[in-house]
Amino acid sequence: MRVLVAPALTALPLLGPGSLLDVGSGNGSPGLVFSLLEPHRAATLLEPRAKRWAFLREAARAGGREDIRVLRQRHDAYTGPPAANVTVRGLRLSLRALEPLVEPGGRLLVFGAPPAPAEGWREVSTSAPAGPAVFVRSG
Repeated sequence: MRVLVAPALTALPLLGPGSLLDVGSGNGSPGLVFSLLEPHRAATLLEPRAKRWAFLREAARAGGREDIRVLRQRHDAYTGPPAANVTVRGLRLSLRALEPLVEPGGRLLVFGAPPAPAEGWREVSTSAPAGPAVFVRSG
């Protein structure tokens, strides 16, 4: 619990209003955790690996959130609408690679090494010392 759920709980207040897109959802943290804690929030989880995709689908169903979209695909194959909040954990992706996924004015929460700065993005300072890096896409 400490490794997967605690960081998501700490970061929950950093999300803005609106939809959630979790890239590389894997074990469900933080995207599935956020989705289960906020049943009013529309959520999409992207996971290309079959076993983890199947786990996420079952976990969402077992958590009473059959409305969570769990797609078996990579971020660069996603053709759905951009989200107000995008989360990434343990993936080294550039802000440019993630830009099509984040709506203008939306937030990107990066758990792990933050990407290099890029034009069209600003980093938001947070009071959570061990929390995710938070970026806002210019609108």
